[in-house]
Amino acid sequence: MMPAPTPPNEAERLAALYALLLLDTPPEQRFDKIVEFAAQEFDVPIALISLLDTDRQWFKAAIGMGSTCETGRDISFCGHAILRAEIFVVEDARLDPRFADNPLVTGPPHIRFYAGAPLLLANGYALGTICIIDTRPRQLDDIEMAILSTLRSLVIQELEARHA
Repeated sequence: MMPAPTPPNEAERLAALYALLLLDTPPEQRFDKIVEFAAQEFDVPIALISLLDTDRQWFKAAIGMGSTCETGRDISFCGHAILRAEIFVVEDARLDPRFADNPLVTGPPHIRFYAGAPLLLANGYALGTICIIDTRPRQLDDIEMAILSTLRSLVIQELEARHA
């Protein structure tokens, strides 16, 4: 397992995240509806809006994670996704050396497929992702990538509206 490197702008990224006053807040229908739509549209058992704190990824909205509301950042797929502007896709985590021995792959929820769209605010900081996860390997076509990108835009609008 290869934990994601820390972004070079980590201190500023965290300051932008904390300024939203969103971590550890109750569920909000506006975010829940987005992950519900994502899970249905992509026919996946797990869809998340994940925010990356110092040592954890916390789920602002989640489908398919039961009572789990966070995991360690060191085992997160989203930690890798925030390092790029484009959607980060892992078609089969068992075949990817970054994730093959990750406890989220070898044990519950048995992640095989991951696609995470980084939530880049206008200030340039990636605070987390909207991601979809499956227990079987798969690929996304161009239309599906466009849909996930649109869902990312909706989440970013909601985050920035909260900050304004």
